[in-house]
Amino acid sequence: MTANTPEIHQREAQPYYAIAATLPMSELVQAVPLAGEVFDWLGQRGIAPTGPPLWRYLTIEMPDRLEIECGVPVAATVAGDDRVLARELPAGRYATVLHVGHPDDLVGATGELLDWAAREGIALDASPDQRSWGCRIEEYLTDPAEQPDMHQWVTRVSMRLA
Repeated sequence: MTANTPEIHQREAQPYYAIAATLPMSELVQAVPLAGEVFDWLGQRGIAPTGPPLWRYLTIEMPDRLEIECGVPVAATVAGDDRVLARELPAGRYATVLHVGHPDDLVGATGELLDWAAREGIALDASPDQRSWGCRIEEYLTDPAEQPDMHQWVTRVSMRLA
């Protein structure tokens, strides 16, 4: 696993469609197919993705409860349905790090980003106990069809600043 030096970036608001899931950390792998389901939903409606799939973490109560949204960015959203929700990542300043390595190692990369923010005195858009998040995302930049070696995958971890 390698992670670059964290940086702060300005992001514009980003509409996306997502499927929400609440599950324990031990079952997180079950959420992986949800992005494919969103891609299929978009394809059925002729909506083009504008970026890589993402996971937005809303609540993190390790290890028992994670509330996440598995989504795909688009140019604009209209109404979703009972399964696929129309959402938007908020604009703002984000602490960001790129992680190169197996997705199982993202916990370490995320910890490094949190430690860096704490050392630098950077307040994140989270509750004081960091269980609830305004905007904390992972963007999966590598297409598995092009790079099957999961140890070579690139993921961007971003957390909005308070």
